[in-house]
Amino acid sequence: MTSTDQTKPERPPVRNHKARVREQSIERILDAAEQLFAEFGYHGVTLKDVAARVGVSSTLIHYHFAGKESLYEAVWARRAPLSARNRLEAMRRYAETVGDNVTVEGALHAWIDTDLDVQIHDTEQWVAFGKISAQANSAAGWGAEKMSKYFNPVVLALIDLLKKAMPDCDEETIFWGYHFVSGAMTHNMARTGRLDDLSHGLCSSNDFVSIRRHMARFMAAGFTAICQCPEKADAGL
Repeated sequence: MTSTDQTKPERPPVRNHKARVREQSIERILDAAEQLFAEFGYHGVTLKDVAARVGVSSTLIHYHFAGKESLYEAVWARRAPLSARNRLEAMRRYAETVGDNVTVEGALHAWIDTDLDVQIHDTEQWVAFGKISAQANSAAGWGAEKMSKYFNPVVLALIDLLKKAMPDCDEETIFWGYHFVSGAMTHNMARTGRLDDLSHGLCSSNDFVSIRRHMARFMAAGFTAICQCPEKADAGL
């Protein structure tokens, strides 16, 4: 702290209190909106629903947010940049560690494990955001726009690693492989419970420990198959 800072008069406590109250109010609204969007989707939620969940008037929601689109964007802006940074950092560390020895499975672990770990260890809010991401990844227009805005750099970093792992595989095939594994990833985030019913309880769509254990290896096998044997893939063999 500089001497100038030390001589500045303190703000009246009431103003600090107001700032804290405002911040807490926004967080409560975002938490409620996140849960509702996860449960009912963007089009199934109104600002009145959010206000009712928080226990405030709709006027307060409008005071902080211009409308539903603004609120939805704020939900994304609170979580998606952190997810993207964590995944980019994981891939950077992986590339730095292995050097020229990049593998498909290793690259995929670096790409997905940080997001899977928060599904295992973190709060219900991250679980809710995973469901919102799953909805967006299967929706043309608004959904694709959100995924592109926040996650394109993450995808392109993965593509670069996969090119190093499979230098003889053409770029088109690698992008198709990504397209398939992206759908698998966000389908798991949706936690639909359908797997539970199909397996009669043998498996659970909430079991992210098992998902983490199997997913990268499963995805890697698919990448390897379509890149090593494109002629068989074309023939449907």
